[in-house]
Amino acid sequence: MRYFWILISVLAWSSALYANEIYIEQIGDNLDLTIVQDGQNNSAGDSNADMTFDGDDMTFSITQTGDTNAIDAVIKGNTYTGTWAFTGDSNTVDLTCSDTDGTNCENVTLNITTTGDDNIYEAYIGEGADADGLIANWTVTGDGNVLQSDIDGESVVVTVVVNNASTSSSTQLTHSGSGNQTGQGGNLIDLDISGDGDSAGHEVILDITGGGNNIDITQSGIYDNKVDLDMTGDDGEVTITQSD
Repeated sequence: MRYFWILISVLAWSSALYANEIYIEQIGDNLDLTIVQDGQNNSAGDSNADMTFDGDDMTFSITQTGDTNAIDAVIKGNTYTGTWAFTGDSNTVDLTCSDTDGTNCENVTLNITTTGDDNIYEAYIGEGADADGLIANWTVTGDGNVLQSDIDGESVVVTVVVNNASTSSSTQLTHSGSGNQTGQGGNLIDLDISGDGDSAGHEVILDITGGGNNIDITQSGIYDNKVDLDMTGDDGEVTITQSD
């Protein structure tokens, strides 16, 4: 059995001219990866060359601090834990777990925390194969952020919390997959969005396919909030709470 440990720390303190780049292609199990980037215009992978990780039992800790940073990563493998922390504005994150080659992405835990404005976060998990047993915790503090996620798996738990959003925010989630039965291995999606928002309010778009799903949505704000829910399947339970 092979063990890998990688620590990468990049500091770019003062100028937007700095643009640090990290590209990793990893094959093998038991990877322990730590990346720290501090500054502006940094990237860990990009749209032309993703960071790629192929293996099981991996651990990720990725921290970016600054504005206009980017992460593009493709992960193929089961049983990994990822901690992703972002602070800054106008950052982009594109995360894919399992790809079109049919590699599973099961028993994965994702903890994503972000503080800042006008960020775009995209996560595509289990599109090419199953993402059963996924636990995803997403906490966002700031304005004008966009979250988009596409998940295919069973016994999935997704928690999204958006705090202090004084301008409009958008949360979009597409989920395919069934639980074993209601209350026993079903999928749980919990969305909590707070803050006044601007005149556009906050928008939640959910497209859910499969049985035994439990959906809990809470929105608060003084402007018009919107929930667009398209749900197909038996034994579902939905709770929506909206308040000023």
